Amino acid sequence: MKVLILAGGFGTRLAEETSLRPKPMVEIGGKPILWHIMKTYSHYGFNEFVILLGYKGYYIKEYFANYFLHRSDVTIDLATSNMEVHATNVTENWKVTLLDTGLNTMTGGRVKRAEPFINGEPFMLTYGDGVANIDIGKLVDFHHNHNGAITMTSVQKAGRFGSLKTEGDRVEAFVEKPLDGNWINAGYFVCEPKVMDYIIGGDSISLENEPLEGLTSDGQLYTFRHEGFWQCMDTLRDKNGLNKMWENGEAKWKVWDDKNVFAAQ
Repeated sequence: MKVLILAGGFGTRLAEETSLRPKPMVEIGGKPILWHIMKTYSHYGFNEFVILLGYKGYYIKEYFANYFLHRSDVTIDLATSNMEVHATNVTENWKVTLLDTGLNTMTGGRVKRAEPFINGEPFMLTYGDGVANIDIGKLVDFHHNHNGAITMTSVQKAGRFGSLKTEGDRVEAFVEKPLDGNWINAGYFVCEPKVMDYIIGGDSISLENEPLEGLTSDGQLYTFRHEGFWQCMDTLRDKNGLNKMWENGEAKWKVWDDKNVFAAQ
């Protein structure tokens, strides 16, 4: 199952960083948050990614095009243009498709542009700015155990996010002005290919509006409630907090580290 990652937004609320690079490339512990997200999926055996690019997408292309170089010790002879590789550090078993989905395209439009790359098969989808210790295996199992077209992971956070009204695990409606403690959209979706049929209208369509609302109205949207760690990186404060967790050895999303005592929490 391929993993689509939304990585094309402007990230205006994190302008201190995103004036120079796209938000998914803002670093936590010296690695882009995009890398952290991909490491989580890879830990559960999902290694095929489609990165949906937009704003400063060339920055992400350069990162992956030179990933081997970034992880190796080398000597470069500038006179002859020869490069000698001395040691190669741990690399990743990833296949990464970098898809330019347009500078001003909305989230739904970006996903729709990836339709030729999913080959009519189920796929996963998430935002390129949120880390979590979600058990991806359990998320996929949950999805396979209901008859809906899409599973959305939800978490409980403070009321600055729109929340969900549910009947059991099925989502009935979205609430624009939630109270603290309500369940909210955390990304980490699992989708059947027919989700693409709900994305109508081209690049101007936001996934969070007509497509998800249509899936909800048709009883096709279910939610996987995650009670562990989740944090999006919307602001500089969020970024600094995540870096502090990493530096203090408290990165609860670092499930790929067998020594991480937080992985099961």
